[in-house]
Amino acid sequence: MTNVFDELKQRGFIEQCSSEENVRDLFSGSTTCYIGFDPTADSLHCGSLVPIMALAHMQRYGHRVIALLGGGTAMIGDPSGKTEMRKMISAEQIDSNGKALAAQIGRFLDFSRETAVVMDNAEWLRSLNYIEFLRDIGRHFSVNKMLAAESYRQRLETGLNFIEFNYMLLQSYDFLHLYREEDCRVQMGGNDQWGNILAGTDLIRRVEGGEAEALTFPLLTTAGGQKMGKTEGGAIWLDSSRTSPYEYYQYWINTDDRDVEKFMLLFTFLPPDKIREICGVEGADIRAAKERLAYEVTALLHGKEDADKARGAAKALFSGEGTPDDGVPTYRIEAGVLREGVPAFVLLADSGLVSSRSEARRLIKQGGAYINDERIESFDQNITVSDLREGAVLLRAGKKRYMKVMPG
Repeated sequence: MTNVFDELKQRGFIEQCSSEENVRDLFSGSTTCYIGFDPTADSLHCGSLVPIMALAHMQRYGHRVIALLGGGTAMIGDPSGKTEMRKMISAEQIDSNGKALAAQIGRFLDFSRETAVVMDNAEWLRSLNYIEFLRDIGRHFSVNKMLAAESYRQRLETGLNFIEFNYMLLQSYDFLHLYREEDCRVQMGGNDQWGNILAGTDLIRRVEGGEAEALTFPLLTTAGGQKMGKTEGGAIWLDSSRTSPYEYYQYWINTDDRDVEKFMLLFTFLPPDKIREICGVEGADIRAAKERLAYEVTALLHGKEDADKARGAAKALFSGEGTPDDGVPTYRIEAGVLREGVPAFVLLADSGLVSSRSEARRLIKQGGAYINDERIESFDQNITVSDLREGAVLLRAGKKRYMKVMPG
């Protein structure tokens, strides 16, 4: 393919587009586009992979991409998709988070080349004069039109804070600033940002008489209806200290059969024809496709060495060939505590294998909790040093979630 628009469309990235003709024309040459990333936490989760991979495809096709950190807008908070106002965090924490996000995004984009750059809107937003901003920018926005936007309309039912009401203006100003300073013609983002992005294109038209375009991605859910990147144990983070490479690999290998091809198209660089060949199987053979998906996405984020370890650990546990030394997440417990003994439901929760002690009780009651591959019979079953096998206790929740407990 010679136009990245066709690549993105074939892979399932495109939900809405301000003008397919105009965007395709921009993408036929070399253009600059940007996507914003919210630094309200020190890690992105795998739901952010859609915009990151889109930028990676754009760079691969020779376009210039801007990963824009929201160091300014994060001080207000985006109301899109939220039922209540976000908790305010300090500028220092936002800046620290931004550095961590830039490092994660840099695993997918090549910032050593001029075709990819990280910027932070704190550079121009935090120094704005509010009165001048209202006079020069705010006058171009209709309150009635803003209230009709999905991001605001939903929040009116639960309460919209005035500070959040400014978010659309600031995001639009970002687009105007990048249009002026970087010749940026396309803003991309999740479909919940459609109204905000269109407001930016409208502001560019009103202030500069220029043309800019909007492109949004689908907000992904799994075939089972679950939000992308969410599990019973919480979010699947890109930071290895939050979600280990093994846990990350496990998340992808447990993909619903119906999602394997879709996720492989979105989250790997394998050619679409090759993906259809890999996924054109049924029954037990789909396991191999899931293994390929899990390996490819883990290698992209964590590197081939960690992907190899995660795959090896998963195969060892799946085949029952013993507990591997690498890959499986480990929980350290004081030796004295283990000598005295720990109730099973407490250890399941404290190790992080399940999210709470009540969930651990339910899991044990339903027969889904195991220690060293033997079913835990009661929630208060005492786990002690006598349960150590080769220096570790292997806990399992369901068929595929493991935790290695070791004293020390």
